[in-house]
Amino acid sequence: MKILRSAAFALAGVTLLAACSSTTPEASDSTSTDGGSSAAEGAEITMWVAGGDTPQALRDYLISTFAEENPGSTLVIEEQAWGDLVTKLTTALPDAENTPDVVEIGNTQSPTFTTVGAFADISDMYEELGGDKLLQSFVDVGMVDGKNYALPYYFGSRYMFYRKDIWDAAGLTAPTTLSEFSDDVKQLRTDSMSGFAMGGQDWRNGISWVFANGGELATEDGGTWTSTLSDPNTIKGLEMWQDIYQNASNLPSTERDVAYWDFLNDAADGGAPEAATIMAPGWARWSIGDLTTNDAGDEVRDGMADDSKYDIFALPGVDGGVAPVFAGGSNLAISAASQHQDLARNLLTIIYSPEYQQMLGENGLGPANSDYVSSLGDDKFAQTMIETAAASKLTPAAPGWAAIEAAFVYEDLFQKIAEGGDVTALAAQYDETLTPMLNGQG
Repeated sequence: MKILRSAAFALAGVTLLAACSSTTPEASDSTSTDGGSSAAEGAEITMWVAGGDTPQALRDYLISTFAEENPGSTLVIEEQAWGDLVTKLTTALPDAENTPDVVEIGNTQSPTFTTVGAFADISDMYEELGGDKLLQSFVDVGMVDGKNYALPYYFGSRYMFYRKDIWDAAGLTAPTTLSEFSDDVKQLRTDSMSGFAMGGQDWRNGISWVFANGGELATEDGGTWTSTLSDPNTIKGLEMWQDIYQNASNLPSTERDVAYWDFLNDAADGGAPEAATIMAPGWARWSIGDLTTNDAGDEVRDGMADDSKYDIFALPGVDGGVAPVFAGGSNLAISAASQHQDLARNLLTIIYSPEYQQMLGENGLGPANSDYVSSLGDDKFAQTMIETAAASKLTPAAPGWAAIEAAFVYEDLFQKIAEGGDVTALAAQYDETLTPMLNGQG
């Protein structure tokens, strides 16, 4: 089956990382002093950031602060596309001459690399970098045998953005239960407008329905992972998602990673938007709303300033409250093969400093340290983000998870469900495919 061959190829590449040791390489930048501490010699180190989530202002701060605090050393920040990240890390991490020193990696991708020794053990820095104030679910996926290899960088959370004017015109208000939400968005759908825009392959949003119904994607027992798509609660969530996709969304079953936020804006010709409701991370607010001109003369969206036209709410749970949505965000780690371990650790102290954590929140990224979440602000957007993040869940911390994502297994599953496939039969079929992959087997 094509999926399995692709996964096996990805896993074969990842196993090359086993050559990496989780201890500091012999070629280190440390020089020992009489007091037993170590000082870093001048060098250039590289940090890989994933995608464009880290704004340029924050990158500039890291570069200048690192140079100031480490005389004679420089920091180079290189951006890697999310879609290429796992492949590039698989090749670069074992290579001491070319490895990035510090890497940003998706929270769901962390276990694949931590379990093969690709990252350095930073357990001794855990308390210094935030300790139990760090987002625990992100800490957990960066741990192996009680040791810390990757720590949270920032979090984001999904919630619902909607056209309040369209909901109001239909006599609808923000729903309080998941079934009420389904009923509302199905009612809002027209031939030209999705009541709720969702691509058929969009499992990252779709698994919220699984979590809301008490289901899980996989469970672990004694170090062995088992796919649990056939669990009755998981089936219930998948069937609920199938119903809402087929009856509320106009998007093709082949769509994924769609810029849903564009669908809420009025059409260029002044016509109606393509969707009445979307699900997106909090930062999407700056892509929604009427165009305005900023002080620099650039056309920008107004961040949903017109609250008679746009609004938000947290996806409600089955019995009310807040549904557990998939938590977005990433982790940071030091390459085990880095020849500049001390400088890399010095960079982490800057990233987890109060100043930088505050800057993350001010730029709409959830700070890793809970002491600084107030930097997100106190408006409804910040409060909803904090509320949904508190109820959020991650994908399984299984060693084969990155290979599963690379092989697009869940995209394939969700597309078949979106196209009307029998959920129970598909769940059983994909459990057989996923269980060995979860455990790192091709």
